[in-house]
Amino acid sequence: MVMDATLTTSLQAVGAVMATAHDPWWVIASAAVALHGADAGPVSDIDVLLSAGDAGRILPTIGVTALPGDRHPDFRSDVFGRWHGPALSVEFMADFHYRSAAGWVRVQPATRQCIEIAGVALFVPARAELRRLLVAFGRPKDLERARALG
Repeated sequence: MVMDATLTTSLQAVGAVMATAHDPWWVIASAAVALHGADAGPVSDIDVLLSAGDAGRILPTIGVTALPGDRHPDFRSDVFGRWHGPALSVEFMADFHYRSAAGWVRVQPATRQCIEIAGVALFVPARAELRRLLVAFGRPKDLERARALG
């Protein structure tokens, strides 16, 4: 897997911070596509799904205040925090949902694949599940990333 140094070091920071998590967590979106070894295009941030409990425990240790999520027209989360410590910003989301034709759908991956970078464990949904999730998001950039996953 070939990733640029900025993404690699930022993912290592995420893995180190999330090593103390009590509950399952996942990197999703563009960074997860890159972790699967596909061409994610530009990766501008890292999206992490985690439990509300872990958000309450972990985010204060890195100086991030967990807030109610932004009410984006297509995405929402009950807890949201943005970490600017690594080279790429990291968005932590608990109880994350996307809007579908049928209403709001909670993102709760059923699969969890471990990918290590320099001895640091990172978790992503399995390739097929990540592809389905990106298609469900429906934005052009997400559809392109889904195609890159095959």
